[in-house]
Amino acid sequence: MILGDRRWNAVPDAEVRAEAEALLTAWMGGEVRMERPKLYDHYALPLLALLRHTRALEARVAALEAQLGTRRVEQ
Repeated sequence: MILGDRRWNAVPDAEVRAEAEALLTAWMGGEVRMERPKLYDHYALPLLALLRHTRALEARVAALEAQLGTRRVEQ
């Protein structure tokens, strides 16, 4: 459902997160039925997207902390 005809690495992480949230919300609300193997696939995709997003955020925080540390030294 999230991938369509695309490979898993061709779908942008932001799209995976948005589509997974909508799909899992619909599944939990009983609006969509999925077999367990499909459900597990749909857990794996957002987990991977969230891990990559977290890694990117950590890198941004580290860069900001380094920049802040450099400014403190200069003052």
